[in-house]
Amino acid sequence: MSIPTIEWEGGVDGRVKLIDQTLLPGELKFIYCENKECMWEAIKMLRIRGAPAIGIAAAMGAFLGIRDVNADNFNDFFLRLQEVTTYLGTARPTAVNLFWALERMEHVAQAFHTEPIDTIKEFLFKEALEVLEEDRDSSKKIGEHGAALIPKGGTVMTYCNAGGLATGGYGTALAVIYAAHEQGRVDQVFACETRPLLQGARLTSWELMEAGLDVTLICDNMVAHVMVEKKIDAVVVGSDRIAASGDAANKIGSYGLSIIAREHKVPFYVAAPISTFDMKIAKGSDIPIEERSPDEVTYITGHRTAPEGVKVYNPAFDVIPAGNIRAIITEKGIIKEPNAKKVKKLVEG
Repeated sequence: MSIPTIEWEGGVDGRVKLIDQTLLPGELKFIYCENKECMWEAIKMLRIRGAPAIGIAAAMGAFLGIRDVNADNFNDFFLRLQEVTTYLGTARPTAVNLFWALERMEHVAQAFHTEPIDTIKEFLFKEALEVLEEDRDSSKKIGEHGAALIPKGGTVMTYCNAGGLATGGYGTALAVIYAAHEQGRVDQVFACETRPLLQGARLTSWELMEAGLDVTLICDNMVAHVMVEKKIDAVVVGSDRIAASGDAANKIGSYGLSIIAREHKVPFYVAAPISTFDMKIAKGSDIPIEERSPDEVTYITGHRTAPEGVKVYNPAFDVIPAGNIRAIITEKGIIKEPNAKKVKKLVEG
């Protein structure tokens, strides 16, 4: 991304600048957050989205929430910090990076509990910026590791948006595609539209075009036909939470896409940073699935497309079984044919 999805402007007294992704591709507009309420709303309303980017936003939001807190002792300060992290944690339930970042901020505060409160705040500020820098670095490494899996002259399919817009910089699934393209491996990318919010149509196609790649947009229900007709060489997607088993939650429709890929013997890859693994969750069926507003299904770009009063079920994610995943690509390396033993070895090794 030539324009950062999220960044911090200024010093300790500064603010967060982020792209309002709900307006893309029609309008490029920035939001400036100076308090936790603004950040909560941005995460909840998908102005910023994608697991790694949500983690960055959460860390910065936690700092914003305690920046002006007055406390005479650490215990009072930490209670206020926990109020902030609990509040931010209610924004979205599935993306584990949100909770990973909030817990990380709490651990930093605890590690420096003997320091003056103002000093603890400075450490928390530095930690939030470190989360951003680490994500930028991990994105590049994910791309480097994953590029080798794409055959030269390959045609790749992706789903939802796992590019620079979903991270602090390079992306996860799109990092693989970008790196492979730079090596002359990727000739063409097919992007699925991704109903109901059209992240593939609005965000991924825009991002790939901005990067100069040959991208073709398709409806989600065209996947099987395109795999047969266009000879897709690989599918690469991101993830919002990966269980210890290797089961991976991603945008709703990913499970079905993995079944179609398996049927057509197309390798299906998941690209995600180590922070997306939730080793406390044994298997995919235990991952909490966010259910969102019916309006996201009954309206498209503000126009109603379904009758008034119709029942709607709108889960935002589904789970790709580890058995459907050829490999999980991380900044630490690749887990081929993932299972619990292999996941533990890479994540905890």
